[in-house]
Amino acid sequence: MKRTHPFFFLILAAVLLAATACGQGGKAQPTPMSFATAVPTNPPAGSNPTVKPEDNVKAGEERTSSADGMLQVYIPDGTFSMGGRDADTGPDEQPPHNVTISGFWLDKVEVTNAMYSLCVKAGACEPPRLFTSATHETYYNNPDFSEFPVIMVRWRDANAYCSWAGRRLPYEAEWEYAARGSDFRTWPWGDERPDSGRANYNYSSRDTMRVGSYPNGASQFGILDMSGNVWEWTADWYDANYYLNAPTVNPMGPTAPLSKYLKVIRGGSWQDGDAELRVSNRGFTSGGDDKAQLNSDAYNGTAANTIGFRCAANK
Repeated sequence: MKRTHPFFFLILAAVLLAATACGQGGKAQPTPMSFATAVPTNPPAGSNPTVKPEDNVKAGEERTSSADGMLQVYIPDGTFSMGGRDADTGPDEQPPHNVTISGFWLDKVEVTNAMYSLCVKAGACEPPRLFTSATHETYYNNPDFSEFPVIMVRWRDANAYCSWAGRRLPYEAEWEYAARGSDFRTWPWGDERPDSGRANYNYSSRDTMRVGSYPNGASQFGILDMSGNVWEWTADWYDANYYLNAPTVNPMGPTAPLSKYLKVIRGGSWQDGDAELRVSNRGFTSGGDDKAQLNSDAYNGTAANTIGFRCAANK
């Protein structure tokens, strides 16, 4: 089932009601990893990432951004099969086709509340639309959740953050390549169905989890949380028929928005099931219309407690 999102937030009562009706996957438990370098410690706001010599950079190599402390992972040049090949494949995932991607860097985890607050303090980002989460009355401004993914951010907010940090939002094809790797896997970790040791999904937590809590769900390149936890904004406008005539080298999505100014979101969230977590699944929601009345729903676009983001950077 394709997932769209209403404006601004999901209603907690509906979340809790649905939680009682949904299974919680396997019995395995998440094993949090340490991400000390992903927690900012007064870095120079707005500075460019610390860069290693690029000539010898290898797949899976990491570097740290001096802007926000984010760990970035190098995704090498490669060709992969983009689109759905499994029984849950939707029409907008067809046809499967080979795509060649130039090497790039991708954030290892989703941007956290602590990281995002740096951009807000620098005056380069707007605060989240709400400071709450599905089950927490204080979330964004609560130190207990500093290493949890920032939510309630619109597409324009995510875009502004990545620009401030010296990076950019990933293109949809880059996101799928980083999640799928060089084979035909259905989920980032392979073809085994999701369970509670690999992803935060299917209402198992009823809310977000700390970034990096599911190392067993890592992609081929070592990227974490690409399935579940929160949907992730991409740079692309959404077109259900884009794959029919998409470029085969570094596709960047449609050049202009179609109706409703929809942007692609990827990865599924804590409330979604197996099908939404597949690497080929294409979610979509409003990215906002700059020509609409200022601060109207149409202008602002969607912010939700199930949507966050990560950034990318060119080699």
